[in-house]
Amino acid sequence: MKKKLMAAVLAGAMILSATACGAKEKATEPETSSVVQNETETTASGETYKIAMVTDSGDITDQSFNQTTYEACKAFAEANGVDFNYYKPDGDSDEARIAAVDQACAEGYNIIVLPGYLFGATLREESPVYPDVKFIALDMSEADLRGDLGEDVPLSDVYNTENTYCAIYQEEIPGYMAGYAAVKMGYKHLGFLGGMSVPAVIRYGFGYVQGANAAAVELGIEDEVTVEYAYGGQFYGDADITAAMDTWYSTNGVEAVFACGGGIYTSAAEAAAKVGGKVIGVDSDQAPIIDAYGEGMTLTSAMKGLAPTVNTLLSAIVLEDTWADYVGKIDNLGLVSENPEDNYVQLPIESTQWSENFTEDDYKALVASMVAGDIKVENGIETMPETAITVNDLGNIK
Repeated sequence: MKKKLMAAVLAGAMILSATACGAKEKATEPETSSVVQNETETTASGETYKIAMVTDSGDITDQSFNQTTYEACKAFAEANGVDFNYYKPDGDSDEARIAAVDQACAEGYNIIVLPGYLFGATLREESPVYPDVKFIALDMSEADLRGDLGEDVPLSDVYNTENTYCAIYQEEIPGYMAGYAAVKMGYKHLGFLGGMSVPAVIRYGFGYVQGANAAAVELGIEDEVTVEYAYGGQFYGDADITAAMDTWYSTNGVEAVFACGGGIYTSAAEAAAKVGGKVIGVDSDQAPIIDAYGEGMTLTSAMKGLAPTVNTLLSAIVLEDTWADYVGKIDNLGLVSENPEDNYVQLPIESTQWSENFTEDDYKALVASMVAGDIKVENGIETMPETAITVNDLGNIK
């Protein structure tokens, strides 16, 4: 009760600050932009909704989680006559992200969309404070929510399960698709460059190895396909990792690297640019940023379907009054349709470099087989999958 009272006082103070603050104080507030302003429609449930999205450590032009989430929220709001705003915290910290949520709630936004695991502490802090606000958290696992709290603490004591929905993704599936596509397209010497060996990155990598192996077996070229496999030990590129990628591409003859982990793609792209190599993006369609290093560099991207997730949850709240079917869940999202673009994990249709050996129709057939259960991808993260192809597990680069 004390915490809720403090939140109410904070909300009132923030509203007053909109008219009373001087220029110095305004400069420290989270960045906002009223992207869509409509006469907000009252839904069948009788509630009037306003949607806000808060960026994590990046901005809405990052060609990744923030931009994809922003564009999906904006499109939904425009199509359905709902007010939408986004907030950029004034720093990369839990405190800044919490302040951005406080501001959104103080300004009357009652659906808050949070993209990425960095919002774990924010949800622990804010979901109990604002029980009437609906929180949608993307790529938020139970471990992210718990933080330093032990597994013996009930989740209902960790965050408010009565106003929050969380989604995680089956990374092994788009990883499999990317590895399968690469080999089918004719690439035989592949690389996997992970960021840190956290569960999501491992699932991407192990799926990638399984997909490459399956395609090689189908083509009867198991003895010709090799995967170099390593983690950078961080989620950004640097000179040491670029040097390792130079060895892969320039010395060892690696043709395509799946760069999986935040900004670590920069090292793969820098090395690939020197020899005309290929890079596979991750999480979103990264072709726009990877291709800046070399035209046509991006072979494909192993994506999480953030836009379908946003559309499903916003529709459930605003249009269908079915929020009760989702709230309190931490869903592990994957394939739901033979139509690739309806799925929560996928390859990008527009930017993937389809070829005679692997066409868009071949991809759709692959998805259909996976949906039907004819292809199963293991999601274990303890040991490298057994393969007929050669996988050189090189551990950590640094």
